[in-house]
Amino acid sequence: MRRKLDLRTGRPVWFAYRAPTVPTRKLTQDVKADVAVVGMGISGAMMAEALTARGHSVVAIDRRGPMKGSTAATTALVQFEIDQPLTKLSAMIGRPEAEQAWRRSRLAIESLSARIKELGIDCGLDERPSLYLAGNALGPQQLRDEAAARRRAGIRATYLTATQLEEQFGIERGGAILSHGNLTLDPRRLTAGLLRKAAERGARFFAPAEATKIEDGKGDVTIATKDGPTITAGHVVLATGYELTDNVPAAKHQIISTWAIATRPQPRKIWPHEAFVWEASDPYLYMRVTKDGRVICGGEDEEFSDETRRDGLIETKSARLSEKLAKLFPSLDTVAEFAWAGSFGTTTTGLPYIGRVPRHPSIHAVMGYGGNGITFSQIASDIVTSAIEGPDDSDAGLFAFKR
Repeated sequence: MRRKLDLRTGRPVWFAYRAPTVPTRKLTQDVKADVAVVGMGISGAMMAEALTARGHSVVAIDRRGPMKGSTAATTALVQFEIDQPLTKLSAMIGRPEAEQAWRRSRLAIESLSARIKELGIDCGLDERPSLYLAGNALGPQQLRDEAAARRRAGIRATYLTATQLEEQFGIERGGAILSHGNLTLDPRRLTAGLLRKAAERGARFFAPAEATKIEDGKGDVTIATKDGPTITAGHVVLATGYELTDNVPAAKHQIISTWAIATRPQPRKIWPHEAFVWEASDPYLYMRVTKDGRVICGGEDEEFSDETRRDGLIETKSARLSEKLAKLFPSLDTVAEFAWAGSFGTTTTGLPYIGRVPRHPSIHAVMGYGGNGITFSQIASDIVTSAIEGPDDSDAGLFAFKR
């Protein structure tokens, strides 16, 4: 049914922290539900929680198990700032649409934060500012223009000169945009918390259970599984991350390889406000701080999807990330205690594909997340839930396959 990917290799930092277990069982007989979710990572968890909160019966399956795909590999910079700068996205899809995509991303961060607090999920949730540093993609003047474009869209943004950046954050760079209200969290603990909330409402989780074929008929969608039993549902949501299914068009979707490291805890050496830091460069470097003071640094992305080649570069890429991190923050111990590689999907505009699969109105998919996976997963949970219940979300067209 789909191309299988080894979505991550190495030891992600999140395995240093315990996450709650998620109850699963074997799929031994045919089952029915209002909605079937394929995938139990962060996207599937958000879908299961959102749908059960609305009273839908949900069955979820995963060929590995909960949180065993790319969720553990994310560095979890949960930002509203889309990979594609607002100025560049406006040139691609038009200013009104670009501004609305950025505003919807901002709203998603606020909604996710409120939902986590409402549900009482312990995932280390906290707010952080972010610094978008001048680089080879956007220089100081272009960052000034970008900050102005964000403000026109109603999104708070402050341009920092080189002097201000060094005085406030100790970073030597030509300039930066300072933003507020992004989130830091542990992605495994969030995923587990969402799945457990859905289970409390009656969601059933089967793993390992692999979908081999998905067919939609007149009223229902049927999922055939590798071990024999079938799942019948009114709707199916494909939350399979970057493993594309045959039903989903692959156009304008590309698999990228990425690498990340995490240092030992060193809370006394962290830069002011523990701000997210990322570059307006290609490829860009990005970093964040964990609750106990580890620095996570990622980047060095390359446009290929070969897992063997990707994994063979872990040592080289880790050394390069450590070196770049040391140049930016000389006082840090940048030796990698954790190092890992992963694969993620990207699109031309940086926007995800979310919604009904063309010619399959009862099959919904979320894919092509780029660097904003968790943020876009929140948007997806709203858009797909609206599509199932009707009427469609007012922003569905921004992320639709036929946009």
